[in-house]
Amino acid sequence: MPEQHIVAIANQKGGVGKTTTAVNLGAALAQAGYPTILVDLDPQGNASTGLGIGTGDRDFTVYDLLTGDADLMTAAVDTAVPNLRVVPSTSDLASADVQLSQVADRTRLLERQLSDAPHGTIVLIDCPPALGLLTVNAMVAASSVLVPLQAEFYALEGLSQLLGTVKQVRQGANPKLRINGILLTMSDYRNNLSQQVEADARETLGDLVYPTVIPRNVRVSEAPSHAQPVLIYDPSSKGSHAYRQFATEFTARLKLIPEIA
Repeated sequence: MPEQHIVAIANQKGGVGKTTTAVNLGAALAQAGYPTILVDLDPQGNASTGLGIGTGDRDFTVYDLLTGDADLMTAAVDTAVPNLRVVPSTSDLASADVQLSQVADRTRLLERQLSDAPHGTIVLIDCPPALGLLTVNAMVAASSVLVPLQAEFYALEGLSQLLGTVKQVRQGANPKLRINGILLTMSDYRNNLSQQVEADARETLGDLVYPTVIPRNVRVSEAPSHAQPVLIYDPSSKGSHAYRQFATEFTARLKLIPEIA
């Protein structure tokens, strides 16, 4: 693998399994032996909470990274998963769009900080459900974008807007940016709708859609309330198995990033 991979996990639509994917993919990569840093770029801070980082343990946050008050390795906090660290977030980040709007090179603030990630590290960025300054910062810093897509009726609606933003960033600030892939989440094969959404996504997006589909699974839903990834909360669950399988596909695809559209 190259020196580092920085992957933005983005979808401007909320409730699609974006943070769940960030937390559990990070845990699966770490368990597979890949040093991983999860950057919680969402002001809600759910990824931080889901990895057991309480508000009192967030001495430095992503906001400090953006303002230059802390560097990456100072802000990154160890989690209960060996090899996995998280740069936590707080509600202070909600005002970043306004407060940083007048800063020179405001779209490159995160890029500068993440360039310090240690050799061989995979950096995952959990983006907020919006296409504002924070998400653009993530895309400028990233080598690729992973898009979680919920298996429900309006799944493909709005995807073109996200892909359009990726194209704009690629044509401007970050020509190396690629689409890592589309991950179908919260699928329930007991209903025809999930099967139809998957068929439509694969027909429309082809090989960009990952083979693995994350099932709707109660253990995945319960895990955040215990401040754990599902891979720790219930390692034998269907959700854990799916995220481990997805992590294998994800790391294989990282090696092909230059060839991915």
